[in-house]
Amino acid sequence: MKLKTRYSTAIAMLFAASVASVPASAADIVFASWGGSYQDAQNATAVKPFAAQTGTNVKSDVYNGGIAQIRSQVQTNNVTWDVVDIQYADAIRACDEGLLEKVNPASLPAGKSGEPAKSDFMSGGLSDCMVGNVAWSTVITYNKDAFKNGEPSKVTDFFDLKKYPGKRGLRKSPEGALEWALLADGVKPADVYKVLGTKDGVTRAFRKLDTIKSSIVWWEAGAQPPQLLADREVTMTSAYCNRIWTAIAQDKKPFGFVWDGEVKNIEGLAIVKGTKNLKAAQDFLKYSTATEQLAKLSSSTALGPMRNSSLSLVDPSVKPYLPTNPDNQKTAVDVDVAFWADHSDDLNQKFAVWLGAK
Repeated sequence: MKLKTRYSTAIAMLFAASVASVPASAADIVFASWGGSYQDAQNATAVKPFAAQTGTNVKSDVYNGGIAQIRSQVQTNNVTWDVVDIQYADAIRACDEGLLEKVNPASLPAGKSGEPAKSDFMSGGLSDCMVGNVAWSTVITYNKDAFKNGEPSKVTDFFDLKKYPGKRGLRKSPEGALEWALLADGVKPADVYKVLGTKDGVTRAFRKLDTIKSSIVWWEAGAQPPQLLADREVTMTSAYCNRIWTAIAQDKKPFGFVWDGEVKNIEGLAIVKGTKNLKAAQDFLKYSTATEQLAKLSSSTALGPMRNSSLSLVDPSVKPYLPTNPDNQKTAVDVDVAFWADHSDDLNQKFAVWLGAK
């Protein structure tokens, strides 16, 4: 109880400080995000308190990712979104095309102890046009009831059908599967993309996947892995970590995590070029990516905050499940967006051929 009291008090104090630092804005803005429970959490932790403090009416919209809609708005000079929650790779592409406003790190709120934002954000958390808010990961998860004589703990265990029998779930995509195949074949996390960028490395990855191909159950929607585990259709599966946390925390499912080799992606907020409400959009971005707001968002979603100073403020019951928890990142593979931008067409084609081969 004392721990929870200290956590709540710290959040409240930082919340008050951040609110006082955000200037009032009169304009209405539109915030586009991914919908569902994630956007509900954003509404509760940032949209509503920001609106209450500043008087800004923040309207919500939902989009499905990519940059096509953003490009269309900018090119037709009909910008209807002000702030967008965007994936790192898309932010890089949109920024290169001049579709997003540049971000000045010096303008962002300092960390919990006054450290500049530039040093408070984790690696990849700041780019020219995006301010990171959360990290999400694809991880290996399993049903604890399936393994009474020891639970898996390494990527290699996913490929060990003898010691850990049962079907394996994998997302129907080369991203994640190829990285894990190389890790299980002895490649170090730091060298994965270097190896995968070679012809021999691609062959090596598919050869490793061949060892479990007949035992794979493919999935495409994020809601499928928890159901596959619950129904015992698989004993282990790749999954989005926050989906499994929800199944554990809310549905009391007996699921476990293998953090070894988590494949980590970054999400963030960006301002659409040509917004007529630039000042209000900037204020909302700053508020939403401040230390305490990111801690609250992570506490609600189990997505990793991109500020180091946010970690200590996350609900202690959630912290063990965060992709950015230092204990979980020791052998992480940070998705190389430049690599996938250059190689995705080729590897998707090779993956499709491999899927169809007997």
